[in-house]
Amino acid sequence: MPGNSFGQAFRVTTFGESHGPAIGCVVDGVPPGLDLAEADIQVFLDKRRPGQSRHTTQRQEADAVRILSGVFEGRTTGTPVALLIENTDQRSKDYGAIKDLFRPGHADYTYFKKYGIRDYRGGGRASARETAMRVAAGAIARKVLGTDVVIRGAMVQMGPHAIDRAAWNWDQVARNPFWCPDAQAASAWETYLDGIRKAGSSTGGVIEVVAEGVPAGLGEPLFDKLDAELAKALMGIPAAKGVEIGAGFAAAALEGPDNADEMRMDGDKVTFLANNAGGILGGISSGQDIVARLAIKPTSSILTPRRTVSVQGTDAEIVTKGRHDPCVAIRGVPVAEAMVACVLADHLLRFRGQCG
Repeated sequence: MPGNSFGQAFRVTTFGESHGPAIGCVVDGVPPGLDLAEADIQVFLDKRRPGQSRHTTQRQEADAVRILSGVFEGRTTGTPVALLIENTDQRSKDYGAIKDLFRPGHADYTYFKKYGIRDYRGGGRASARETAMRVAAGAIARKVLGTDVVIRGAMVQMGPHAIDRAAWNWDQVARNPFWCPDAQAASAWETYLDGIRKAGSSTGGVIEVVAEGVPAGLGEPLFDKLDAELAKALMGIPAAKGVEIGAGFAAAALEGPDNADEMRMDGDKVTFLANNAGGILGGISSGQDIVARLAIKPTSSILTPRRTVSVQGTDAEIVTKGRHDPCVAIRGVPVAEAMVACVLADHLLRFRGQCG
């Protein structure tokens, strides 16, 4: 199946299925001499790992990563870095009753129409299980970017309930299970999501990722614009249905003077008086914070009965049992961070190759 690789100078290829024996990835283009150990990757995988609260799927996976190649005596060698995570808590029997039914809102129908066969056990490659390898690759991308670039994500909306941006506090993100920077919103979300989960339903959310310390000059002016590459990376995350950079869709309601990010000199440095552009001008990073948001749809696997059709072409009704996230956007935060890291690492290496 094509389309399993992402990036050019920093290239990530993932493999494996939700209920297969393992998932993995190969990261090519990693510069030699970087300090890299499994613990450096594991810390980010643990942030995405399922089963850490009642608000996520109760599938229990350690997500213990193994480095198979590309590292010698704790340093990268410049050759492909291969990573592997074994699946240990599959319950394929949960899907036996719906193996001939298409889940509405899921990739079941389109996979079947494209390939004539599908892995009904958790969705196969369409499962968010695959994103663990994106998080692993993102950990390596952060090594490429160095400590001057800081990438942080937060959930800024759950269902119809958005945060109060005046109450934004990055320290709060690690203090609740929702990656929420607003303590009061996080408390309200807990009650809201408990009701959603008990009703056998699901809800969506909005994730925001901010990359600080990104140097000016990354990205290309035409087809490989940095914002276009970020949009592709974020839209490639399962359940993503929309991406915006900076002011995004809100820019359409602004007038030119309000939207333009005015500039001034601060000593010998250029400063910006606003950041509606989200840190990217003409497809190239400006040196400001890069700000991206993505909308995540509600989880498609729900207990609420839904009308569907069967593989045999008959009308049917479906209830999806098993262990599923009532709000998949929660565990999508570290995935979104990782994809931003991969794009920035790719363009940093491309910048070095072209501009020195």
